[in-house]
Amino acid sequence: MARYMSITLTRAGVSCRARLLDDEAPGTCAAVWAALPQQGDAYHAKYARNEVYTLVPRITAAPHRENPTVTPIPGDVCLFDFEPWEIGNPAYGYEPGSSAHHAQGATDLALFYGRNNLLINGDLGWVPGSVFATIEDGLADIATACNTLWLSGVAGETLAFARA
Repeated sequence: MARYMSITLTRAGVSCRARLLDDEAPGTCAAVWAALPQQGDAYHAKYARNEVYTLVPRITAAPHRENPTVTPIPGDVCLFDFEPWEIGNPAYGYEPGSSAHHAQGATDLALFYGRNNLLINGDLGWVPGSVFATIEDGLADIATACNTLWLSGVAGETLAFARA
């Protein structure tokens, strides 16, 4: 039986529904499902292009990499696992005390809402993400809201993931 989660931009009041890819990423799906609900400040990607994400305390049960991609497509939902030294660089702009600066690292839960994404970082090189879900309902609405974040900024926006 398929499992679903909702992904919500809380201030915008826009949600979508994603199906977990249990066959393609069983370990990641199990770890994320067990850790839900999760939410945090929303960020729009600088490098990857059409990505909105949040950083949460590290989901240590998640495999380091499973069902990886460096070219996510619209509707992909990915998990990135980061050591503290990988994203703690002050140049990235994360506030002190945020999940990016947690002593055990952080988990990045991300949704991709448009085409032509490339997961490369000038400091680290390729940054493969584990594709663990696909958005099946509400992609157009969440894409519009994500594009508004790109144009207007993310201050005050929260990205929430919950079982659906």
